[in-house]
Amino acid sequence: MSANSSRSGAVRRMTLMSNAPRFALGQIVATPGALELLEQAGFSALALISRHVHGDWGDCCVEDKATNELSVQQGMRVMSVYRLVDAERLLQTPQEKRSSLPTIWIITEADRSVTTLLLPEDY
Repeated sequence: MSANSSRSGAVRRMTLMSNAPRFALGQIVATPGALELLEQAGFSALALISRHVHGDWGDCCVEDKATNELSVQQGMRVMSVYRLVDAERLLQTPQEKRSSLPTIWIITEADRSVTTLLLPEDY
């Protein structure tokens, strides 16, 4: 029996993590509103950008996450959604009410020339 097989015949999966960015960010810019919210909420823009470029799309729906995966492969626009609250509060908030939480969007353009941090209302 090999190390990757089991008696039940179930397939084991292994996820490999990498520190390599998944796509180019280009110039990084932010709207004044996004910078103000990050400061008020005590969140790091650099930490959110790191999550974005490594494929942690934040609080996106399943369909948007799949679109982002395709976008990385095909060179299209990539968008992440981050709620600026602690993990416990996020989990306690129903999905349909999360848009009321403090939110930052990060969008990397298809040509990878610019990545923008913005508020949803800045779009």
